[in-house]
Amino acid sequence: MAADFKVAQPIEFYRKFLEQDVRPDGRELGEIRHTVLNIGSITTADGSALIKLGNTSVICGIKGELTVPKTEEPTKGFIVPNVELSPMCSPKFKPGPPSEQAQVLSQFVDDIMKSSKCVIPEDLCVVPGKLCWVLYCDLMCLDYDGNIIDACITALLAALTTVRLPTAGIDEETGAITTNLQKTLSIPIHSQPVSTTIATFDERVLLIDPTDEEETLSTGTLTVVTLADGQLCSIHKPGGTPLKPNQLQHCISRAVTRGVEVRRLIEETVNSLDR
Repeated sequence: MAADFKVAQPIEFYRKFLEQDVRPDGRELGEIRHTVLNIGSITTADGSALIKLGNTSVICGIKGELTVPKTEEPTKGFIVPNVELSPMCSPKFKPGPPSEQAQVLSQFVDDIMKSSKCVIPEDLCVVPGKLCWVLYCDLMCLDYDGNIIDACITALLAALTTVRLPTAGIDEETGAITTNLQKTLSIPIHSQPVSTTIATFDERVLLIDPTDEEETLSTGTLTVVTLADGQLCSIHKPGGTPLKPNQLQHCISRAVTRGVEVRRLIEETVNSLDR
């Protein structure tokens, strides 16, 4: 009977639960799904991480390649994030060119990396005007169940902390590019952006870390990106129900707390491998 009610009237089904301050999956309104992080998942990559946020799973692989800097920016390297949402992760995505959602998400991740100054492009420069690193950051969703933004940002941040690049240079006599695979360097991480996504239901109920079903039924979403010192990096609200000042403040406070939790998870995971 409950399953039939959920299919016939999904919104009313959710209301019955939310009136009791609980969600159908048993979580409280502000509770985030269990998060599992694994780093170094792809041995052929220069850095990688796998994040599982509830049933949403994203793997990030980073590959560094040497290239020539832009003429107008001779001392800067590049970071190129790309998000892939394939039919493998959900039937809502179709084969072929990247979907609009994937393109928008790739651009959002790129904007966050730049605005947070997580990695400074100058750190990727090897020889000014002649040689720099470009980091191709491929983010593939393995299982889609909502809140893909938070999963991608966390996976990318964790993967960046594991990047090891060979030392490189240019031979002064021959002009050839030289690399030393035996001596590797890490990428300085200057900030740790963490995103927290909240869905609005019935214009008054705020659902932290929404599932795919909750996102579908929501009247709007908000993503708050914070840095390690609790400073705001970005607030992204693509339309939908406007939030009242007290609701917005609640979302920001929850995002700051979530940021601390995610950074601690990344630190503990990295330290566990160093032991």
